[in-house]
Amino acid sequence: MQPDTSAIPIDPCKHCGTGAPVDVHFCPRCDRILTLGRHGDYFTFFGLRRRLRLDLNDLEQRFRALSRLFHPDYFHNSSSTERLASLERSSYLNDAFRTLRDPMARLEYLLKLEGFTPKESHDATTKVPQGLLEEVFELNEELEAIQDMRAEGASAAAIALRLSAARRPIEANLARHEEQLHARMSEHDARLEAGDPEGQREALAELRTLLLERTYLMNLLATVRREVSAGEAAAS
Repeated sequence: MQPDTSAIPIDPCKHCGTGAPVDVHFCPRCDRILTLGRHGDYFTFFGLRRRLRLDLNDLEQRFRALSRLFHPDYFHNSSSTERLASLERSSYLNDAFRTLRDPMARLEYLLKLEGFTPKESHDATTKVPQGLLEEVFELNEELEAIQDMRAEGASAAAIALRLSAARRPIEANLARHEEQLHARMSEHDARLEAGDPEGQREALAELRTLLLERTYLMNLLATVRREVSAGEAAAS
């Protein structure tokens, strides 16, 4: 799959001055490795379109091929500019691969690229999503009751049983969010293939909401796990 080159800028090669698109790694005229400052984003770096569902085998093959091309050993006798470019591209390649191979990291990255990052970076941890208000209220009440049980000397087994019951609805909600996220991700890619930018943005807006809710649910689950750990520590 080739990247969308409709808006890829052209920058000059520092070695020969020839203009080259930022999505290429070597100058088309002098064949020298190009400086990293020319790159566009993780997707174009791999020669991919901004899709949310990627073939991980294909991604790994691209990663290995680029790793060989950028390996510093090949530039041992090259100019300092080329040696630095190989190191920078190798490091950037590793960062890009780590991000794109993980579906949620890939989604977060694309949302940021497309301008859908929350206005406040702490939204997901400080602001309760509207759809989760009731669940958060119920969990807080349950945790208070569990803390009272512990203070009154309830057995570790009884507390563990109640914590397990409190955790199940959160895990079920997380599973639903995973399904919805993957469905919307597929919808985004279908809109991309259909050339429907408005539909893509609608899908991304829904994905941002779902991702924020998922993050909050993960935080709720972490709260329950901390209570479990506190109970285990008190019993030991």
